[in-house]
Amino acid sequence: MARPAAVTPEQIRATVLAMLAETGSDATQSSPARFRQAVSVRRLRARLGAGDPAMLSRHLNAIEAELVHAGLGEVALPALPPPVAEQMQALWQAAVAVQLDEVVRLKKEAKQTADVADAARRDADVRCEMLRMELAELRGQLAARDAELVERRADCRAMKERAETLTASATELRSQIDATQAALATARTAHAAELADVHARYEGLSRQLLRETEHQRQAHSSAHQRLTQQLDDARVRLAALEGLREQLFTELAAERDVHQRAEAEASALATVVAEQHHALQALAGPSAASPAPPTGRPRAARRRSAR
Repeated sequence: MARPAAVTPEQIRATVLAMLAETGSDATQSSPARFRQAVSVRRLRARLGAGDPAMLSRHLNAIEAELVHAGLGEVALPALPPPVAEQMQALWQAAVAVQLDEVVRLKKEAKQTADVADAARRDADVRCEMLRMELAELRGQLAARDAELVERRADCRAMKERAETLTASATELRSQIDATQAALATARTAHAAELADVHARYEGLSRQLLRETEHQRQAHSSAHQRLTQQLDDARVRLAALEGLREQLFTELAAERDVHQRAEAEASALATVVAEQHHALQALAGPSAASPAPPTGRPRAARRRSAR
């Protein structure tokens, strides 16, 4: 669908006539130089507020050819009276004023439309910039997710390999478990047989132990009675020996006293003999001194008394 033009040929024509009227130039008496001085593509586009310069140039050339080269002044009646000419001039200025009001209104509307379009364009630019920023963030997130995905894929491959290794290990362990369970069942059967044999032997040994224990208990009881009787006899003999020892101690003490008295008497007798001997020596004189009598007996008596 074709896009509608921003301005119409009627608007262009009315704007050109208004620009000529504002400069005080009569359209019926305009020359190409005066027309180009009053109206140009740039001024016309600035007055309209929109329009393609090439299209405006084409329309402006057509209007110039119509007003200047074709000579619209020849269409008007040359011999008009001044009052009629003044009235026609007033009518023309009124038409131009109405056209100018219409142009101003259209210009305001066009400006409002342009402002709305500019605001929409600015909003669109802002939204576009925001979308670009979001797109950049999304691209960064996508790159991060791609890197994470690559890492996760590598981890997944590693985990798969590990799972395969663990599966193989689990299969091997299951076979080992089955073999171990078979060996355990065999061992349990053998253990049960051995346990029954041991239990039977234990029962026999237990009965034998009970018999031997009873025999030992009886022998111990007999030995205990015999030892008790022997202990009683030993106690009696010990009491008799104790009495005999006391009696011997008493007799020994008495003999010791008698022996001590005999030693005291022997010592006294030896002293008397020695004194008598000294007296005899004193009577006999020093020249007739005889060897001293032995004094071994009194020494022995003194040693016994010391003991």
